Amino acid sequence: MSFVEYGDTIKDGDTAIVFLGHDSMFPVKVQHGTVTQTKYGVIRHSMDLIGKKYGSKVTCSKGGWVFILHPTPELWTVNLPHRTQILYSTDISVITMMLELKPGSIVCESGTGSGSLSHALIRTVAPTGHLYTVEFHQQRAEKAKEEFREHGVEHLVTVTNQDVCKNGFGVSDIADAVFLDIPSPWEAIGHAKSALKAEGGRICSFSPCIEQVQRTCLAMEEYGFTEINTLEILLRVYNVRTISLQIPDLGKAAEDNSSAAFDSSHPSNQGSPGTNLQQGTVQFKSGVPLREMVGHTGYLTFATKS
Repeated sequence: MSFVEYGDTIKDGDTAIVFLGHDSMFPVKVQHGTVTQTKYGVIRHSMDLIGKKYGSKVTCSKGGWVFILHPTPELWTVNLPHRTQILYSTDISVITMMLELKPGSIVCESGTGSGSLSHALIRTVAPTGHLYTVEFHQQRAEKAKEEFREHGVEHLVTVTNQDVCKNGFGVSDIADAVFLDIPSPWEAIGHAKSALKAEGGRICSFSPCIEQVQRTCLAMEEYGFTEINTLEILLRVYNVRTISLQIPDLGKAAEDNSSAAFDSSHPSNQGSPGTNLQQGTVQFKSGVPLREMVGHTGYLTFATKS
């Protein structure tokens, strides 16, 4: 099993996603003799998972059922254990595009954190690219190494435990792109420039505060970066639902026309969807924004090494 290569069947040692619903899922490490508890009952790994195909519908001990999904960076982002605040698919998709990443790209990242962006970057640059990721916190760096090994992507990533602001990324003149998610990114701009290839490399800095953005932009200008721009991504989700509205009373003439137009006994109007003349209502599908939404997450600042 690998996060960048699809496997058809579930094997011992795999990381799988137990899908109970769109808003309810969790990862599980498949192991012989192990059981997993869900609200629908027990899943027995040896009998219910190992040897089955990914995407299978598995019946639990209480009669309920779940789906077992192959892991992807997108699914991992919404299921991973949080060691830090993470980036979600909204920002990740823009970062991947604006850094012009593709298979074979060399990317430097700091810090690794919980590995949400790291998994997406690895999938994008595979099978011939490489990710060099730096994490200041030793325990987080060791946990990231362990996860990359379990997920079958350790050959595509190098994890280093050091302070990127003091010691850099450990590589020079090879990176196509650099990503910074640290408290003081302006202190690492010089090291980022050293890691980037001679010309045309791209850099992105993620910061939650505009004061951090200002200092980072000044540092980018000082080190000769061009095409500096900052943007913010806001996700607004719409909920599609059925709405019933009363047919308005527009007077007698309108009622006569309405009767002629919506005569339920007329063959052309029988079985018409979305109308209910006896109750005087009409139903239709409508999209409305959720009452609560994820607002500001952070600012993304991009630049090019000239």
